[in-house]
Amino acid sequence: MTQHSAEVAIIGAGIVGIATAYYLAEHHNITNVLLIEQGQPMAFTSAQSGENYRNWWPHPSMVDFTNHSIDLMEKIARDSNNRLHMNRRGYTLATRRTQIDDLVEQIRYGYDNKHDDLIRFHSSSDSVSYKFAEKPDWESAPDGVDVMQNQDLIRRAFPSFSEEIQTVLHIRRGGDISGQQMGMYMLEKYRAQGGRRLTGMVKQINQQDGFELEIETGEGLTRVKAEKIVNAAGPFAGKIAEMIGETLPVYNTFQQKIAFEDVEKAVPRNLPFSIDLDEQCIDWSEDEKDWLAGDDEYKWLTEQMPGAIHCRPDGGDNGSWLKLGWAYNETPQDVAWEPVLNDQFPEIVLRGAARLNPSLKAYYGKLPRNMTHYGGWYTMTEENWPLIGSMGENGAEKGAFMVAALSGFGTMAACASADLVAKWVAEDVKPRYASDFSLERYQNAPLLAELKEASKGVL
Repeated sequence: MTQHSAEVAIIGAGIVGIATAYYLAEHHNITNVLLIEQGQPMAFTSAQSGENYRNWWPHPSMVDFTNHSIDLMEKIARDSNNRLHMNRRGYTLATRRTQIDDLVEQIRYGYDNKHDDLIRFHSSSDSVSYKFAEKPDWESAPDGVDVMQNQDLIRRAFPSFSEEIQTVLHIRRGGDISGQQMGMYMLEKYRAQGGRRLTGMVKQINQQDGFELEIETGEGLTRVKAEKIVNAAGPFAGKIAEMIGETLPVYNTFQQKIAFEDVEKAVPRNLPFSIDLDEQCIDWSEDEKDWLAGDDEYKWLTEQMPGAIHCRPDGGDNGSWLKLGWAYNETPQDVAWEPVLNDQFPEIVLRGAARLNPSLKAYYGKLPRNMTHYGGWYTMTEENWPLIGSMGENGAEKGAFMVAALSGFGTMAACASADLVAKWVAEDVKPRYASDFSLERYQNAPLLAELKEASKGVL
C-alpha cells in the first residue's frame, strides 16, 4: 500500500479547498500540504458556481466577512493582472414595493449602524449623486448602496426592467469574477511552493497520533498520514465529519440554473447581477395553468413562488450569453455525483425571470438549442451561515478543522473562508467574527434567536 505524509491534508479541491492550501502557504508558510480530491480540481460543485460576489448581507458579521473576501480577491486581481476577470457593476435588488423600511433597516444593520454615509437615497430623476454603472472597472466603482425610488431614474439606469418596479437597491461593491481562473491561479501558486495533490476518494479516517486516511485511488488503496486535516469536502462535508465521529448541522439542496445565448438581445450587456425580490405566480397561459393545476405532480407551479430569481449577462460586455437562476428548492437531498435535472426548469426560470425583464418573453417555448441546463449542491446550515473552524468540540486539539456550508456564496466567500480556517490551523489571531462562524455560535442563544428571525440571504 502506497503511503503519503503531510502536515496538513485538505479533503476537497473545490475553490475553497484550493484557497485553503493557498493561504496556508501565503500567510503562514505552511507548505507541507496534500490536497485530496476524487476527480479533477473544481470539477464538481465549484464548476456550477454563479461566480458572483457582493458585500450585502443583513448582518454585520457577514458584511465584514465578505468585505474581507473581496479585499483578498482584489489583491489577486492586482497581482495577476486581473486574471480572474473581476468586474464591478454591482447587484440590483428590484421590488414593486414603495415601503421598504425593512430593507433599509437590514442594510443599516449590516453596516452595524455605523455607515449611513454609504446609503444614498435617490427620489428624483436627475439625481446628481447616482453614478451609473456604465463601465465594469472594479477599481473606480463606488461603495455602499444606492436606494432608487424614482421610476424615470430606474428606467434610465435599467431600461430592460419592468415598468412595475418601484424601488431598486443598487449594491455597489458587487459584481462577477471567473471562479475557475481564480482557482487555477491559486492552485498554480500552491504547486509552485511544493504543494501536492492526490486523486482519490477518502474511505476512512483513523485517529491515532494525528490522522491516518485511507484513500481509494485508481491504483488501489493509499494511506495518508497527516498531523492535521481540513474538511473542505463541500456537499460531502457531513460524511467526512462522520468518519471521525462528528455530526455537522448541515444539509444539502440541489439548485438549478440555465445559460443561453441572448440572440434576441433581450437584456443589455451592462446590466448588473439583478434579483427580483418579490414573490410571484409564474406567467403561464390560461390553458397551461389549467393543465398544470390538474396534475398533482405539477400543480405547485401554479401557486405562489418565492422571490430572489436572478439574471445576469455572462461573458463580459462583448459576450452574448445570459445566466438565469432561481434557488427555490428547499427539499434536503442525499448528494449524488450525477444529480437529476428537472426538464421543466428552463421554462420555469425563464418565465419567472421575464417578470423583471419582460423582453425575455421572446424566448417563451423557444429557448436556443445551445442552452445549457446545469445545477449544483447548496450545503447549508439552518441559518445559512458557514461553518469554519474546529471540527467538533475538541477538534482544534486533535487537529481537525472544517470549512463548510457555503451555500450559494462559495466563490465570493472562498478567500475569506480559507484565510479564516488557515488561521485556525496555524493557531493565529482570528477576526472578531470567527466564533460566529464556528460551532461556538450554537452556544450563543441571542445570536441564534437573531438569525432565526433574519433573512437567510439565499439568492
